[in-house]
Amino acid sequence: MSVIKRFLLALLLIVAVALVYLLVAPVPVNPAAWTPPAAPALTGQYQQNNRLASTERLPLGDGHGPEDVALDASNKIYAGFDDGRIIQLQADGTQPRVFANTAGRPLGLVVDATGNLIVADAVKGLLQVEPQGRITTLVDQINGVRFGCLNDLDVGKDGIIYFTEASNKFPMTQFTEDLIEHQPNGRLMAFDPKTGQTRTLLAGIHFANGVAVSPDQNSVLVNETGMYRVLRFWLRGEKAGQSEVFIDNLPGFPDGISSNGKDRYWLSLVTPRDAFFDRILPHPFVRKMVMRLPKFLRPAPIHYSFVLGLDNEGKVVDNLQNPAPDCYAEIANAVERNGFLYFGSIAESSVGRFKIK
Repeated sequence: MSVIKRFLLALLLIVAVALVYLLVAPVPVNPAAWTPPAAPALTGQYQQNNRLASTERLPLGDGHGPEDVALDASNKIYAGFDDGRIIQLQADGTQPRVFANTAGRPLGLVVDATGNLIVADAVKGLLQVEPQGRITTLVDQINGVRFGCLNDLDVGKDGIIYFTEASNKFPMTQFTEDLIEHQPNGRLMAFDPKTGQTRTLLAGIHFANGVAVSPDQNSVLVNETGMYRVLRFWLRGEKAGQSEVFIDNLPGFPDGISSNGKDRYWLSLVTPRDAFFDRILPHPFVRKMVMRLPKFLRPAPIHYSFVLGLDNEGKVVDNLQNPAPDCYAEIANAVERNGFLYFGSIAESSVGRFKIK
């Protein structure tokens, strides 16, 4: 047999093995078919712009992925790294220091009325960090079952903490697997510090993400990342205990959401919609094949800045973007304070600050 024939035979064998692997190798996902609505174009209320080009970066030091940001009564700034450290900046954005270390993955951050930093930690559960840095676990399980992956939170005026479990199947390090699977693995929960009781408010959410209590305290919003929408769960009134869609068919993946306590919600779209990802969502078998590809060939976030301002009824009233290569990208949360928006990100190593005009 000639050298060329041997080479061609070996090449054919390699191709056959690769094809068999792509078709039958086991994967950790059980995809459900879903046909998403056509993604809205970046025109009209979503018109592409570069308004976020003036975002400045506030250095945090030698860490990565400050997903959320919180400010206390004296305007000190807090952000959590992917290695468990929570960093504190002074009000002017300087003097970064380690405030606490959860030894987990701090995601959602909110300072409560008593000055404690409440943390939704993807690994450790719902935590309380006192101003001196002492950490207390508030709750890490429900009905005897440990949380899978906590994501975000908000605190009502009555002290009740509303928080999300993004997935009860996949850890945060495998969030793309949960999105590719597209199963309702997430939920919205409430913890009452006075009684120590935790209850599930809304289950069956496709990657439950950002949380924001309404200014009137009658409802709470929760981002359903896998469905490109925001839900509203009613806490009080005639619809108490019911949920409805607040805004649907977003042009990106909704991550964090916050309220300025008056007339505006700030919704962070961590990345725009991906046309290839949308095309494979109706086809579970194709998504299994995608999961067998090397990680660098799977769908991934795009380097882009995208934040929407919504009124109290879910109407888009502000549209902030920046597609530039050097933009403060993959914004995961936006918090308003004193005429500025403060940004957290899954891709940056700093907090973003943007002056609202």
